[in-house]
Amino acid sequence: MNQQAKWAIVTGGSRGLGFETAKGLIAAGYFVYIIGKDENRAKDSAEKLGCKYRAVDVSESKKFRKVLVDITTEAQAAGFGVLDVLVLSHGVMSEKMSKTLRTTDEEWRRTLSINLDAVFTAVNELAPAMAEARKGRVVVYSACLGRMSGPGTHGGLAPYRISKAGVNAFVKNLSYETGLGARGFLVDAICPGHCRTDMGGQDAPRSAQEGAATAIWLATRDFDPTKDKTGLLWEDNQIVDW
Repeated sequence: MNQQAKWAIVTGGSRGLGFETAKGLIAAGYFVYIIGKDENRAKDSAEKLGCKYRAVDVSESKKFRKVLVDITTEAQAAGFGVLDVLVLSHGVMSEKMSKTLRTTDEEWRRTLSINLDAVFTAVNELAPAMAEARKGRVVVYSACLGRMSGPGTHGGLAPYRISKAGVNAFVKNLSYETGLGARGFLVDAICPGHCRTDMGGQDAPRSAQEGAATAIWLATRDFDPTKDKTGLLWEDNQIVDW
């Protein structure tokens, strides 16, 4: 394998937004590994996409980290260089009645461990090599419900909203730590909108393909540090005030 070939890891890649993101990256010429929780579903999706897969519960940080190490070791043995693209599209919605004063320890921990802690695990394991190589893109699926301003940004779904606000803060902080794109490493969050996925339901107004388009663009766009921006929340290729 030529070390100039680009490759990517997509969590949550066995369905919905992650599946469409992986499909888009493959169409753009990337070699892709998808990660899903369910072994059979991940295998089936990988066969449809023509890519590699691993199955793991991302909320189990030690197991998740080991899978990421195993993927990297396998890819490098095949001749790939440092990871080019990491897309974190895994996620869960909190229970409808999970307001701050009503939710339980278990529901809080379930939501935060998947939506926020697993983002840290993946970035902490994979991004140092990307940043050191002065290249690479990290794209994290967030949500406009995690903004601190604007319409529909408060009340209910507390674990979910707060986990996504944490993702937004995480992305902004990491971007400043790594030079705001000037050193070749980019990190961004996206709001895919309300999409027809297992989480969004079949009555949602947007397709999963529409929701994934911005993630694919962020992962593959040309970037000029003198005029382009990173470390932000995006929706439909536009910056969203958070």
